[in-house]
Amino acid sequence: MKHYKQVLKLLAGAAVVASLLAVGACGQKEQQAAAPEQAAAAQEKIVWKLAQTWGTGFPIFGDAVIKMADMVNKMSGGQMEIRIDSANKHKAAFGILDMVKAGQYEMGHSASYYWKGKDANTMFFSTMPFGMIAPEQYAWFYYGGGMELMKQVYDKHGVYSFPGGNTGNQMGGWFRKEINTLDDLQGLKMRIPGFAGEVLAKLGVVVTNIAPGELYTALERGTIDALEWVGPSLDLNMGFQKIAPYYYTGWHEPATELQFMVNKEAFDALPANLQEILTIAMQYAAYDMYARSYHDSAVNWASIESEYPEVKIRTFPPEIIAAMKQANEELLAESAAADPVFKEILESQNAYMKIARKWTEISDYAYLKDNLE
Repeated sequence: MKHYKQVLKLLAGAAVVASLLAVGACGQKEQQAAAPEQAAAAQEKIVWKLAQTWGTGFPIFGDAVIKMADMVNKMSGGQMEIRIDSANKHKAAFGILDMVKAGQYEMGHSASYYWKGKDANTMFFSTMPFGMIAPEQYAWFYYGGGMELMKQVYDKHGVYSFPGGNTGNQMGGWFRKEINTLDDLQGLKMRIPGFAGEVLAKLGVVVTNIAPGELYTALERGTIDALEWVGPSLDLNMGFQKIAPYYYTGWHEPATELQFMVNKEAFDALPANLQEILTIAMQYAAYDMYARSYHDSAVNWASIESEYPEVKIRTFPPEIIAAMKQANEELLAESAAADPVFKEILESQNAYMKIARKWTEISDYAYLKDNLE
């Protein structure tokens, strides 16, 4: 880190020297007058604001944002500062895309599938039901064309989108009552975002999306009968098990990727070194969040029986999983037929998953199957 800052300082100093030489013909007096101005410009501090969907002090998600901003400040030698506003301040948990697009904030941190009402194609860059797991999805992003497709989708919104941290495979949700048949889903009020919400709506669930800070209250007051949030890394501390003790394994979000959004005009105006620093900081913070999410889920899951004996772990019956898969395929086909961009992204993900899944099966899956006790 120290070496990197020294390199940046040397580059900045070299730029000043080059400028002085270029104006040598203007005379020594003009050179001396220009030097302080150029040096000041090279060290001019850039201050950005970032709006996040999460509340003040929100663990893991909010920590990733703080880590990213801290890295930018340190790697730039203080040349760039990012100030973070939580949902408690800006009061628009689901307004991040609009605020970044308008330039009200230069950056945002949220989840891409929250914008499905504005642009259904954004959903692909969070996760899709029965889709890729996190390692497969990261490989698709960086080496399988995912970043290019994400840029294509977000260009029209005037922002750049970058991976912002993965939760890994999410749990299927908290339910007040046990779900045994498809009839149990009829009229069930559930908070569930993204394409999974479309799938469950097709099966008779009344689907809604609620900001993170309002989830517990909505469940407690009976506004909803069930909800999915993340997994043991975050769910148990939210207290959902006190109200809805049936905890189902996942199907809908096998690799939920959050996102950093950056106003396109603001990013393009940054010096090249700060563009690189910001990009590296976002990438590191995203991967660190994935590791942190996995760690916290593993630790919390290991203690779930002793610390939360009221939790009843369940898996959806085969009949329900089959119906979910059928509804998912039908909805995907309908959307692909109506939107060529949706079709392009879907085909890209399916083709990549077909390749990646063969390796997953013969590597991780074969290893686990042979070694789990």
